[in-house]
Amino acid sequence: MSESIKHECGIALIRLKKPLKFYKKKYGSLLYGINKMYLMMEKQHNRGQDGAGFASIKLDVDPGQRYISRVRSIEPQPIQDIFQQINSRIETVFEKNPKKLNNEEFIKSDIPYLGELMLGHVRYGTFGKNGIESVHPFLRQNNWMHRNLIVAGNFNMTNVSLLFKNLISLGQHPKEKADTITVMENIGHFLDDAVAKIYKNLKKEGYNKRDASPLIAERMKISKILRKAAKNWDGGYAIAGMLGHGDSFVMRDPAGIRPAFYTENEEIVVVASERPVIQTVFNIPFDKIKEVPPGNVIVVKKSGDIFIKEVFVPAEKKACSFERIYFSRGSDAEIYKERKKLGSFLFPKVLKSIKSDLKNTVFSYIPNTAETSFYGLIGAVQDHLKNKINNELEKDIIDKKYIKNIFNLRPRIEKIAIKDAKLRTFITSDNARDDLVAHVYDVTYGVVNKEDNLVVIDDSIVRGTTLKKSILTMLDRLSPKKIIILSSAPQIRYPDCYGIDMAKLDDFIAFKAALKLHEENGTKQTITKKIYNKCLSSKKSKEGEVINYVKMLYSDFTQEQISDKIATILKGHKISSKVKIIFQSIEGLHKACPYHKGDWYFTGDYPTPGGSRIANNAFINYYEGKSQRAY
Repeated sequence: MSESIKHECGIALIRLKKPLKFYKKKYGSLLYGINKMYLMMEKQHNRGQDGAGFASIKLDVDPGQRYISRVRSIEPQPIQDIFQQINSRIETVFEKNPKKLNNEEFIKSDIPYLGELMLGHVRYGTFGKNGIESVHPFLRQNNWMHRNLIVAGNFNMTNVSLLFKNLISLGQHPKEKADTITVMENIGHFLDDAVAKIYKNLKKEGYNKRDASPLIAERMKISKILRKAAKNWDGGYAIAGMLGHGDSFVMRDPAGIRPAFYTENEEIVVVASERPVIQTVFNIPFDKIKEVPPGNVIVVKKSGDIFIKEVFVPAEKKACSFERIYFSRGSDAEIYKERKKLGSFLFPKVLKSIKSDLKNTVFSYIPNTAETSFYGLIGAVQDHLKNKINNELEKDIIDKKYIKNIFNLRPRIEKIAIKDAKLRTFITSDNARDDLVAHVYDVTYGVVNKEDNLVVIDDSIVRGTTLKKSILTMLDRLSPKKIIILSSAPQIRYPDCYGIDMAKLDDFIAFKAALKLHEENGTKQTITKKIYNKCLSSKKSKEGEVINYVKMLYSDFTQEQISDKIATILKGHKISSKVKIIFQSIEGLHKACPYHKGDWYFTGDYPTPGGSRIANNAFINYYEGKSQRAY
């Protein structure tokens, strides 16, 4: 609850279709594209805290002039840092050459970063490597414009070792065994190959190397290059790229795990990880923004022409549901409605837990990201009261006193906790840390009575650490009769290997609860040994035949049994109030998010073969006492 979960990265691509002077005349600034990119990246800041990067390409520059610019940062405020650097360099040139600002040739040759094609990236590092070398966009340089490749993405590959070996088999010597490097070098290899083949054909047609250059750009089929490069990729990805001559692309994985949206008009082409970012920054209606289809690539040619091309046959769509629950921008019209539904679907279980005693129940939420689900929960309370009145009115004999009591009953909504941001980064000794954590939130006194139930909703409960050491302790100070913690997400039981930083099984409170139940039943040693042996044997299975054997750990227990055990573990001996944990059901999740059925972290049903292999590897690590990632 309110825990730090590393999310997914965010991408933003802008292609200006008009000359730069057009935007200065219409919008009053040569920096129109750069300013829009800054806004797009800031509005996707929720997707990246570890670093940010920006790259631009100038079209149609003369030989000898710099046409690719890139800047990256790992400063505490990386987006602000890179754009401060950009603006500082541009302003320096402006100040030295005030009379040349209307000279298009000067703008092209002397002003850095001011290009027609731009790619931005905000990064969450899932492997703990947060140095500048790990920050996107990545650049693969070559003196041939067509072979210059800039790549940035929101992705994790489950089979990096295989991809690494494939690069070696192609004769390459990769500098690092990481999915970012393997992805870029894979694309780069087949890009080089395509350029060489196109030139070979042009040479037969009588063209020399210089004359062949623009024709190579015209004839290049990016979808074909990506089909070859991505043939063995197993993971979730939305990968963006720019080629030195001015083509660009964004490709999405066949299961649609990672999101990508785009829009275009006579002035721009824009692609981003989140739809409301495009809506807000460019003031574009909802229905004008489209989703890049799974398994497809959106290609923007240097000419400005745009087309969507299928690279791989789309699989069953398994778009990530967790980002809908937790960290995508809630201003998206669909996400807002989905989060409200997630809250409302929890109410029947709440009503049962409080024994229908709404009069003595206080509702709240922690943290602020759970606010939308909270509205849905309160809406369900209100609907419940309306139904009670309507049911009474349908009777032949109406109890006016009963109706009056219902009319007078209002959901008791209170702001129970306020986070004290100043305490977040305070450093103290291990012995005093628990006491510090318990005071991260300030509590509102005087609104909860001893006979009250206190219902608090959150987006998700992953590890339970903050809940145990801070929030339950804080809520218990109010001395309610019962504390009911709601999670708008189901129990997180399995690692995510497609982007979110949830890699180790024994981090999950649901996993610990299942182990504890087996321990109490006397079956822990037997079941863990059995799962371990099956996970080991699965290493010999063919990639498409791997079974997720970790599911066996949970199969003997109901969701409610595991939830109750989680409550017992988190309550400990220091909490005086009764504690109940209620999780969203899988059925409720799918009903609320019907078009985002990626639920592998809840169900263990992974959308690619590599997912089940990762889950098994994670259990092997747990059993062998290895505190390391399974991918």
